[in-house]
Amino acid sequence: MGYRFSTMAALGMTVLLLTSCGGNAVPPAGTPAASAAASTRPEEVQREPGPEQQQLLHFIDTQLMGSHGVYTNLQETGESAEMATGHEVLSESASLMMEAAVRMGDQERFGRQWALARRTFDMEGGFSYRFSPKLEKRYPVNAAVDDLRMIGALYEAGQQFGQPEYTEEAEKYGIRFYKNNAKNGYIYDIYDNFFKVVNGFVTLCYIDLGVMQNLSISSESRESLLHNMTGILEEGYLSDSFPFYETRFDYSTKQYRSEGINTVESLLSILHLAELGLQKPASIRYITEHVEAGTLYGKYTRDGEPMNDVRSTAIYALTAMIGAELDDSSLYQSSIARMNEFRVTDAASPLYGGFGDPAGKQAYSFDNLMALLAYSYKAQ
Repeated sequence: MGYRFSTMAALGMTVLLLTSCGGNAVPPAGTPAASAAASTRPEEVQREPGPEQQQLLHFIDTQLMGSHGVYTNLQETGESAEMATGHEVLSESASLMMEAAVRMGDQERFGRQWALARRTFDMEGGFSYRFSPKLEKRYPVNAAVDDLRMIGALYEAGQQFGQPEYTEEAEKYGIRFYKNNAKNGYIYDIYDNFFKVVNGFVTLCYIDLGVMQNLSISSESRESLLHNMTGILEEGYLSDSFPFYETRFDYSTKQYRSEGINTVESLLSILHLAELGLQKPASIRYITEHVEAGTLYGKYTRDGEPMNDVRSTAIYALTAMIGAELDDSSLYQSSIARMNEFRVTDAASPLYGGFGDPAGKQAYSFDNLMALLAYSYKAQ
């Protein structure tokens, strides 16, 4: 997926590969940014991680972390596929690490991760969504969800750590994001730093309202943006019988489009709504019921029929975050218990403490970082 094409058709093809709420090697997903930063000083919030979180941090730091960031997958590849693989790194992973560090109250880790992210991904028009160390290639498109998560983490860090320089950087990058990824009061998934264009739609789980409400733009622009994007997100609700959300909204046709309903994407949409108290009660009831039963699967039809029987770490990490946002300790604890079913507990395994497949020696960044983030919510 190099950007040597000269037609808009090439951009459209790239968008289909890129625009999901998460890593390119796993089912589409992503990550949340909190709607408001904690006002407490770091010495009041930093807590010693629990044993499971400590083991996961050790696995990430010693097995998944390279000189440019967290590997997309533990296994090395040639890094030439259309989707990120192997030891390529994603801005998604960087933003999740930053968010987890803030929630853990770990100022040193946050500073280290932000410096690494800026060095690896920062471009003129946004944060590159992907970097290949082997090819020394920075892909010239961003992903709005990841830029927003980084901006949100910077705002949080500025307040929580008492570091105004982080707030200033959040404001600077927020202005850049609005200039490039927003048009006429609407957010677009990607900005192409080469062609200087956006795509034609928004993926609903990219609509991080909590961060958008903090963007350093005029009050009139912010009000218009929040009104428009809240409407698109809320109107993507499917039904009370299957209370998940459509995948994307096409601006040219004014229609929603979904090729099946990806659970991680819908859970991210629900999380973003829950951060502002806009969640649908039916969604929470549905999630709670299926977490208890262990029957949340990776993909559904628009009528709620499972399209596979895949259960994943990231799914239960997200339901844990939703539970924490709603102060629902039962949902949080049951979700963490389900998530921990995927932990590698064999101390002799190189994947010990992480989430992955020991037999195949596969471990994906998205699952592990979402689990880390879910653990960090416990301290809030």
